[in-house]
Amino acid sequence: MEEVRGANTWTEELASLVEDTGIHYAGEPEISARPRKSVKDEPELEKENLKDQVTAFLKSWGEMLLELGKGCKDILQQTVVTEDSFVVQKLGGPVAKVSGRLRFLNDFLPEDRDPIHAWPVVFFVFILALCVLSFNTNQDNSVPPVKKVRIHPPSASRILLPDGRHLAFHELGVPAGRARYSLIAPHSFLSSRLAGIPGVRTSLLEDFGVRLVTFDLPGFGESDPHPSRNLNSSALDMLHLANAVGVSDKFWVVGYSSGSMHAWAALRYIPNRVAGAAMFAPMINPYEPSMTKEEMRRTWEEWLPRRRFMYFLARQFPKLLSFSYRQSFLSGKHGRIDKWMPLSLKKKDEVLIEDPIFEEYWHRDVEESIRQGNTKPFIEEAVLQVSNWGFRLADLQVRKECQRRGFLPWLRAMYSQEECELAGFLGPIHVWQGMDDQVVPPSITDYISRVLPAAVVHKLPYEGHFSYFFFCDDCHLQIFSTLFGSPQGPLEQKTEMVETPSEGDTEKAYSVTNSSSE
Repeated sequence: MEEVRGANTWTEELASLVEDTGIHYAGEPEISARPRKSVKDEPELEKENLKDQVTAFLKSWGEMLLELGKGCKDILQQTVVTEDSFVVQKLGGPVAKVSGRLRFLNDFLPEDRDPIHAWPVVFFVFILALCVLSFNTNQDNSVPPVKKVRIHPPSASRILLPDGRHLAFHELGVPAGRARYSLIAPHSFLSSRLAGIPGVRTSLLEDFGVRLVTFDLPGFGESDPHPSRNLNSSALDMLHLANAVGVSDKFWVVGYSSGSMHAWAALRYIPNRVAGAAMFAPMINPYEPSMTKEEMRRTWEEWLPRRRFMYFLARQFPKLLSFSYRQSFLSGKHGRIDKWMPLSLKKKDEVLIEDPIFEEYWHRDVEESIRQGNTKPFIEEAVLQVSNWGFRLADLQVRKECQRRGFLPWLRAMYSQEECELAGFLGPIHVWQGMDDQVVPPSITDYISRVLPAAVVHKLPYEGHFSYFFFCDDCHLQIFSTLFGSPQGPLEQKTEMVETPSEGDTEKAYSVTNSSSE
């Protein structure tokens, strides 16, 4: 039997057939069998632990959810989003109208972004940011504590206006009877009567014989709010203030930043009482239709996206500003000026706002500005900034106006000389503009120079929005020398002052006997 089977057993022949037949077609079939490895040589299989099983289960479950989501998406696209679906037939028209009205929002997107994909991402990030901001976390001990706002006792002098409101004001410099020049300064946004010309020395005012009068806008500081204020009412408030504090002659107006719109209003509505204007980084309506596309582009590109968004809200949805103001300067805590009012600053401004003297001034001014705790005056100020002012800056340009309307003026002109009179503001206008100012860009001053060619523009290289106007003795000396020439000191006059109390306030009536030494 062994001769028939050969040397190999039947189990070895079967193993050779499974692993390697060893058949070669060149000659006789040659059968060979590879020896199997022993059990000891085979690697032991690792047993799967619980962690691996859970991981595999979660991966499988995630793949199932992903496939389910894709299936639901396909179902929605095939049944709901199609033109024949019930949802599209009922809501397609209204959604198209709403998207058409909101199409102007696409201007805030980069040109290479599809609004359909971009706005959902923006909305999601906005909601996520709100959640993060509202989430209370433990304060880091390395961060210095935030200074809280302190409301000070009332300290302002006030006058009673014809409409029953009280207007708070503050005086610096020489008294009324000896003032060679009177300056009235309306303050800018998030400021108060305490601002004036920040850091100006009393000795400098006395050298030039200057009396500086500042006041709180309606609803700011200690001034009563106005039920429906506009730029015309601002000019009238300045006129009543000048009369009440004894400014019998013409006065100068000082306009800084957004406060300049009230100074522009004085030049338009009470030009006969204004001797001249000193404007520092003057702001205009950023939506002014007479601006060229290039001027508008150069202006808007200097502002941070958040600042552009605040202007948009003030123009379209002003009530939404209340939430932003409550979260910032009306939160009861102090903050940096470039954070409360989203500003981009350059080197000289950055150095200035880090100065402890500026910080102390800024905190005190903000505390006085928000003492009434009401958002309404700030919203009114923001809306005034971007609304129709009721006049154009070009209206201040000196020009001849002749009465030609109607039949009688035409008939009179046939037989007599035509009657013409000068219109616009006849006094000097000086504008100081920092060339590194990114709050009120130089492009705005270029526009002012174009529509008011008679205005004298002083361009300041390397100066920012704050660096030239705030706490700069040399700058203040240059300003007064430009406006008034050499210092001549106060006038030699005899002043008799009578105090008349009214409703708990002190109203000062000045009767001046002129005996000028000039």
